[in-house]
Amino acid sequence: MQSRGWSESRTSYWVTADHKLIRKTMGLPTEQQREEIIQAGQTPIFSYNQTDFVKDRMAVEVQFGKYAFVAYDLFVKHMAFFVGDVIDVGVEILPMKELQAEMSSGVAYYEGELYNLIRQGRGVPAVPLVLIGVAP
Repeated sequence: MQSRGWSESRTSYWVTADHKLIRKTMGLPTEQQREEIIQAGQTPIFSYNQTDFVKDRMAVEVQFGKYAFVAYDLFVKHMAFFVGDVIDVGVEILPMKELQAEMSSGVAYYEGELYNLIRQGRGVPAVPLVLIGVAP
């Protein structure tokens, strides 16, 4: 995929147990986040989000794993890259129910995750998303 301009991407940040401090540091550059947390007398904890493919401000996650990973992709990963101004849209590729039925138990499927997104209501998550279903 790299030959076609797609690459893995990571966004790094520092967290701590103090929610007010996280809100204060969230928009700062990574190293400055760490310093602000230390100056506030808290312990900085390094964290990051990684996405499978990024190109032209679009992130693509291929998720044929357990359903919990899809929720993490949709509500955490894509959001992190969107808020970090790396992407304008997130794409999630999932098996359709027809394919999922041939896989091990606990794998998410397109129709179920589409329902889950619609049930959240408009504007949730606050990142534009495209779901793509793959059938056998």
